[in-house]
Amino acid sequence: MATADWNPLGDHYYRKCEVYAMEWSGVVDLAKHTVAAAAYGGPIALMKDESKLNRVPTNIKPVITVYNAAGKIINQIRWNSGTIVKMGWTIMEDLLFVQDDGVVLVYDMFLTFKRTFSMGQEAKDVKILDARIFTSFQGTGVAIMTSTFRIFLITNSDSPRIIRLAEVPDLNTFPSCWDIVVMDRQVRALVAKGRELFIVDQGGQYQKQDPQMDREDVGEYIDMAVSFNNKFVVLFTSTGHIWMGMSDLTTKVGEFDTKSGSKPQHFAWCGNGAVVAVWERIMLVVGPQKYWIKYPFKYQDIHLIPEVDGLRIISNDTHEFLQRVPTVVEQIFKIGSMEPGAMLYEANKEYQKQHQKADEYLRMIMEKLDLAVNQCIQAAGHEFEPAKQKQLMRAASFGKCFLTDYRPEAFVNMCQMLRVLNQVRHHTVGIPLTYTQLEQLSMPVLIDRLVLRKLFGLAILICQYLRVPDAEGENRIRAHWACYKVQQKHMEEDQLARVISQKLLERPGVSFSDIASVALEHGRKVLAVKLLDFETRASEQVPLLLKMGQQAPALAKAIESGDTDLVYTVLLNLRDNLDAAQFYMLIHTMPIAFSLYLQYCRHQNLQMVEQLWEQEDNPNEIALTKIVRSYTQDSLDPRIKTLEDAGNCFHRTGNTFAEKLTEEQIKLMRYQRRLEDELGRSFADLSLHKTMYELTKEGSHHHVERLRKDFKVPDKRYWWMRVSALAEAGDWAELEKFSKSKKPPIGMEAFVEVCMKYYNKQEALKYLSRVLPEHKVKSLVCVGQFQEAADQAAENKNEDELNYVLGKVKVADKQLAETVRGYLAQLNTRR
Repeated sequence: MATADWNPLGDHYYRKCEVYAMEWSGVVDLAKHTVAAAAYGGPIALMKDESKLNRVPTNIKPVITVYNAAGKIINQIRWNSGTIVKMGWTIMEDLLFVQDDGVVLVYDMFLTFKRTFSMGQEAKDVKILDARIFTSFQGTGVAIMTSTFRIFLITNSDSPRIIRLAEVPDLNTFPSCWDIVVMDRQVRALVAKGRELFIVDQGGQYQKQDPQMDREDVGEYIDMAVSFNNKFVVLFTSTGHIWMGMSDLTTKVGEFDTKSGSKPQHFAWCGNGAVVAVWERIMLVVGPQKYWIKYPFKYQDIHLIPEVDGLRIISNDTHEFLQRVPTVVEQIFKIGSMEPGAMLYEANKEYQKQHQKADEYLRMIMEKLDLAVNQCIQAAGHEFEPAKQKQLMRAASFGKCFLTDYRPEAFVNMCQMLRVLNQVRHHTVGIPLTYTQLEQLSMPVLIDRLVLRKLFGLAILICQYLRVPDAEGENRIRAHWACYKVQQKHMEEDQLARVISQKLLERPGVSFSDIASVALEHGRKVLAVKLLDFETRASEQVPLLLKMGQQAPALAKAIESGDTDLVYTVLLNLRDNLDAAQFYMLIHTMPIAFSLYLQYCRHQNLQMVEQLWEQEDNPNEIALTKIVRSYTQDSLDPRIKTLEDAGNCFHRTGNTFAEKLTEEQIKLMRYQRRLEDELGRSFADLSLHKTMYELTKEGSHHHVERLRKDFKVPDKRYWWMRVSALAEAGDWAELEKFSKSKKPPIGMEAFVEVCMKYYNKQEALKYLSRVLPEHKVKSLVCVGQFQEAADQAAENKNEDELNYVLGKVKVADKQLAETVRGYLAQLNTRR
């Protein structure tokens, strides 16, 4: 009968069902162990302490054993560190050990050490008396109470930041009970000091609370428990009173008198609606309205693990689950229920018997048939036994046949979830999740937990069954499998690399570099190199090759990728980690690497460029680099010295032209320094032409003549420089004098142009008459005498000159443009 294990608790029912017969039965005695079990059907850790067994002090270290929820052993170690005060599980199913010196050690469920952190110097100095491991809004937190009765905590074990809570006033002895409450994204401690209750927070504040009790004399608070969702708290007093209320202690939910003056061996919430207290062979379930259920126990010792929707009960022989009967299950199976789901369930039973009552039941709920189908589907999710699940899903399937517009997604999804749940609940897997817990946990997290347990095959089958995208499902799981396989030392590198490549080579998105990195961490360098050969992404491949000391392959792979940034990364890494000779020898064998490094050095450090060419024994390039580097130096003497070195290099190569140019540059720089001393202004970084130009503008004509003679400046260049400089300086008298000094090699048109450049038409007209006929037209146009230019072009009978004039005037002066066109027409007629 479906309700045989139901027990009423007020308006609701509770049921207790056996989940597993423990595989450790006859081997493990929980009375001799400290127990820590993870939520959501997680693993169970037992710590066997020899000193407890012998009742006398001993130096024997305890044995730590981890089992799955079915009692199947996962791993076992002998503890070799300090004294353990508390152990518990994180939300990621890592096992935390809090030692009395404040050190917290983190292990995975296979008892492989991962990391450690400290709870602070004070904890180390004064030691820890007690600790709590709790779930916070940031992850898994740890709270400790020191021998000075101060509370310190962290809210995230992955990123520990120590917080000191306020001190309880006049707390000189260990509190009668204490726990951690997470409210409104803040972590507080609830501390009982005899008859007094205090809530202490992170801001240095404490609040004294006085929960409302039916009786005045309730004695001292000797035990407490916080609900799974942190919304409720329960207190147990020395007079046997149980007080249930909100976690801020301001609102009472219920109160119950157990009439027992002894403290319960175990005290915990069952979901968020009832409290369970255990004494020796009695388990009492108490509800808010003073309703209670008493379960006799044949086990001497048990352990309670609160869950979001119930309570797991672990004993020496069994693993049971106590929960409030879900509402939808109660609606269907409650005796005398007339809910649509109950009627559909009965209709299906009668249909299986081929009885006409099936039709009668269906007619009664036809208007609510869709609700009946959904109730049966939801109820199936809350059942542990596959037989009941099938009965309910068959009833839902029977009902949906009579619905014309029924959408089957809910039915199909529940079938999938039930098959997954039944697989993970199997004792070989040992994860007794309920449907409610799976909804809270989510399917991706469940798959991750299977991967953590090394159940790769089952995880892949579930992903395939649920059609999870390969990138998030099968490919990712196979990558985890490969990371696990490379840790197996009994397999040869060649064989293992071949097996992994066969499984993963056709799987897009799998990172062989990540797998190779794991292999390297476990000392399998040869295997890591072999695995990297299968990595297609150079950006992932190259850094690991460098880490393994494979410099040449890393550089070659970077060059093959065509990614210059990656090549530069390798080159700079090699430069920093190899001696100069090895580095230059390596890049010399790879022209692309050499060119890129040369380009980098030219932008960053020219001395490195020189060193590079010295390795290549190329004096000409060394000289050119020295010339460039000389101009990066601030003072003149080092610049001249560098140029002299460059000249010596040119001399070695027989490049007399470059050597001569370098010598002349040195001579110019020395002359510029003399000019600076004499004239009081700097001529640094100016070319010969620019130096002469500036001197001309200033009127230092004797220095200009000296430079002209010393550097043998060609006449034409010299005249152009001087004409331009004098015009810019506005020294028109000197310009006219210069034009008459001797026959100019550049023609008078140059004088006209520079005068007009600086808008001095009057000066330009002085030189117009001296312009040669072949340049006269352009000069006339330059000074704006377009009519004269047109007449001169017509007189010269030059079509190009006429077109030139026409191009300058055809918009500005249309009449003149017509005149020029007439000249052109006459010229063409004569031809």
